[in-house]
Amino acid sequence: RYPRCLALPDRWSSWWLSAVPAGLRMIRQYRPDAIWSTYPIATAHLIAMTLQKLSGLPWIADQRDPMLDDSDPLAPYPPEPRLHRMHAWIEQRIAARSAAIVCTTPGAIAAHQRRLAQVGRERFCLIENGHDDDEVAALPAGPRGHRSRFLLLHSGVIYPSERDPRPLFEALARLRHDGVLHARNFQLVLRATGHDAWLAGLLAQYGIVDLVSLEPLQPHGAALREMLAADGLLLLQAANCNEQIPAKLYEYLRCRRPILALTDLAGDSAAKLRLCGIDTIGQLASSSDCARALLRFLELARQGRAPLASPTAIALQSRQARSNALADLLDQVSHRSPT
Repeated sequence: RYPRCLALPDRWSSWWLSAVPAGLRMIRQYRPDAIWSTYPIATAHLIAMTLQKLSGLPWIADQRDPMLDDSDPLAPYPPEPRLHRMHAWIEQRIAARSAAIVCTTPGAIAAHQRRLAQVGRERFCLIENGHDDDEVAALPAGPRGHRSRFLLLHSGVIYPSERDPRPLFEALARLRHDGVLHARNFQLVLRATGHDAWLAGLLAQYGIVDLVSLEPLQPHGAALREMLAADGLLLLQAANCNEQIPAKLYEYLRCRRPILALTDLAGDSAAKLRLCGIDTIGQLASSSDCARALLRFLELARQGRAPLASPTAIALQSRQARSNALADLLDQVSHRSPT
């Protein structure tokens, strides 16, 4: 237990006291060319900022998640005013002292540019999340064969706001009532949702318990094998996350199984899928469009005509490609010639 004021910007704030001396010792010992810190641990940025000030080394601030989100004035992030002010102050320090700011999506870069108008565009760098090609390649493709019951899989957390599945559940209930879907020809598996109790109540409310199953967390390798064996992969992303791309999207692409994306057409997730040649996309906010997109997706997937990303597009989304981009950035900020 501790007073909330001691946990600003986060509960790792006491790490700063020992990390700065340790960082200075490592700088003297290893003579690095740059400092790199990653959010969502905000204290990591405070440590890097201090080390940059004391050493003069170029600092790369890696924003894997947004520190601020003011797109909805009624629901700002972080919601606590004091923490929101602290995050805003850290962002301004990043703007003043960093050599480069890394974001994971084009929308995140645009949001930073709106808040940090004093930062030149050349200081922003896009390095997206990616897939581990070696990990997937080492797994045997699961047995698929011919199923009378189409297996659609969502693997991972379903947030009540950011991935609210109720429009989809309403669409499933309607299609079930119309006789289009039933337990003999369709199954949606929700794996490791993190909110099973809430979802179980919704499934009962919509009367689709026989169409949707909630499954527990499993090791990552088993999760990948399940993706490879599924008939289709489901992506959920609401409009309030238009500037984010779920990490699972990249693994979905690598597994080369048909993808049904229920998201906002103006968001970065939809744009990434379209860039990779995938157009099986519906509006998550609309139950009627969820139904339309699902029926079209099922028809294409059952006929073997659902679009898949090309090997070239998949290779561009790998963690190896992202590592190459980071290496180029490190060369740039340290004024080294690429090797």
